[in-house]
Amino acid sequence: MHQFNEARTIEVLKRLVETPSPSGFTEKVMQVITEELTEIGVPFKRTNKGAVIATLQGKDDTRHRLLTAHTDTLGAMVKEIKSNGRLKLTNIGGFNWNAVEGEYCHIHTASGKEVRGTILMHQTTVHVYRNSGTAERNADNIEVRIDEKVTNAAETRALGIEVGDFVSFDPRFEVTPTGFIKSRHLDDKASTALLLELIRSLKENGTELPNTTHFYISNNEEIGYGGNSNIPNETVEYIAVDMGAIGDGQTSDEYTVSICAKDSSGPYHYALTRHLTALCEKGSVPYKLDIYPYYGSDASAAIRAGFDVRHALFGPGIESSHAMERTHVDSLKATAQLLHAYVTSEMME
Repeated sequence: MHQFNEARTIEVLKRLVETPSPSGFTEKVMQVITEELTEIGVPFKRTNKGAVIATLQGKDDTRHRLLTAHTDTLGAMVKEIKSNGRLKLTNIGGFNWNAVEGEYCHIHTASGKEVRGTILMHQTTVHVYRNSGTAERNADNIEVRIDEKVTNAAETRALGIEVGDFVSFDPRFEVTPTGFIKSRHLDDKASTALLLELIRSLKENGTELPNTTHFYISNNEEIGYGGNSNIPNETVEYIAVDMGAIGDGQTSDEYTVSICAKDSSGPYHYALTRHLTALCEKGSVPYKLDIYPYYGSDASAAIRAGFDVRHALFGPGIESSHAMERTHVDSLKATAQLLHAYVTSEMME
């Protein structure tokens, strides 16, 4: 069975999570990716959209595999500078405003200066607003309280803050003694860390893959088009490595690898999905098959873009997606084992 380097994976995951990267503002995190790949010694290329594709040559160079994970996250942009100097936001990605209420944040100005703030309801003060608990959590009521002496729009603009500036949420990364990893943006930086660890492990062990395999780190998945271009023509199988959704009616949990049979885009490739479950059963990898009702992946985006590939989706189970997320090292380990089993398996005919 594949030996999973837990400490190294978590170290990379922490570095990724603590690098702000809302969709559209991912240059710094992609620099982290290229630094990791350079250190490992794997050839890679950058796409015009800013994604990174690393490649490991396999015995068969006529039929390729591609695995993808994304480093872009949820976030926001400044929509309006209010007359009181505070900021209205517009969301990036699909999250509910109550999921970020009370969170500390960075406002990333065009000059490169970062200004601290807190995301709050305008009607937060219970001693003033009778409806502080019942007012709707929406873009009209949510605002950023800036940690500077500002009382009007002009003073805020004097800090360099302007409409269109990106806002990132503090991740609050933590590993508990019981093996849980708590943080924002585990979707999908947990999978990205796992892919980087897989590449490093394959290189260190001199493993020759049966097929040339590409590792596509995308940077626009949260807004729907991360991995739908730059797919090599030789690609036959396309695997999205992304979080498993946990909740009522779901089988996924925080301790196994979650394999998606269907999401909002429709069923994934039946034979490839069954190949993944067979690998789990053969290698005693704990897994759950699941259906995600409100979900789409880079694999489904590639299919929608017209690519003729077999597509599948699996990844670690993530609790409370698009909010304060959590997983367990057991789920990371199970996903790592399936990743290794898959890339070293013979491709289906």
